[in-house]
Amino acid sequence: MSKRIIFTGGSGKAGRHAVPYLKAKGYDILNVDLKPLDAPGVNTLIADLTESGQAFNALSQHFGFEGYAKGKPPSAPDAVVHFAAIPRVLIEPDNVTFARNVVSTYNVIEAAMKLGCRKVIVASSETTYGVCFAEGDKDFKQFPLEEDYDADPQDSYGLSKVCNEKTARAFAMRYGADIYALRIGNVIEPHEYGPFAGYAASPMTRKRNAWSYIDARDLGEIVHLCLEKDGLGFQVFNATNDTATLNEPTADFLARHFPHTPVTRKLGEREAPLSNRKAREVLGFREAHDWRKYA
Repeated sequence: MSKRIIFTGGSGKAGRHAVPYLKAKGYDILNVDLKPLDAPGVNTLIADLTESGQAFNALSQHFGFEGYAKGKPPSAPDAVVHFAAIPRVLIEPDNVTFARNVVSTYNVIEAAMKLGCRKVIVASSETTYGVCFAEGDKDFKQFPLEEDYDADPQDSYGLSKVCNEKTARAFAMRYGADIYALRIGNVIEPHEYGPFAGYAASPMTRKRNAWSYIDARDLGEIVHLCLEKDGLGFQVFNATNDTATLNEPTADFLARHFPHTPVTRKLGEREAPLSNRKAREVLGFREAHDWRKYA
């Protein structure tokens, strides 16, 4: 069981829910970010992870002042969860988004491996499936969207995530490590369920998200399960909730709106087209926050 965790990007939208969730599970956590996180018992180290030296130092420091009482320098963390990134397009110029996301991920994984850490969880994205930030109305190639889908993004953010998955795979092979990439869906915080009834009533508004989402708290559980599951090498998992943001059975909706798009297997009645089946079957994920409880 991994206990000493460095979490990069814990001050962001997903991290600020995942970090307290993991803390409550008993993990000792250091947050590494460009801005502080208000989470009891979790210190934040300010670091620019696009700088290799800062990444190595961030992953090899005490988590807090109590570390100095041990009388020796800190050992490598048991695991690293790497969520730090420019979180979408249209925040920074495209070249900056791509460069920072790719270089920071390389630096963090390299530092973890060379310091002796053999478990890394990295944040990939639903945007790798190519529709979220596509130019115009692009159709999916098949349903459901599972981890063997031919990822084909057009945008700088999605492309950076595809590159990061390849980086993770390379290091996992080289070091015999467990590095799991989470293709995270549209992250929803507890206060953001107000529009969901409207989404279900006008379903084409959610096409770019493949009628899927991930509750920030359920994302914390997926990270927890990844930390507990050893021996898988490099893996990709869709990090989404079970249920589609639809008012009708998923298969009926897809047959009506996308009759010419191949369906590769039978879908569950309410299964999200961006399917989390692998996370359920391999990690044992069980969602706690179905959107219909809140909308």
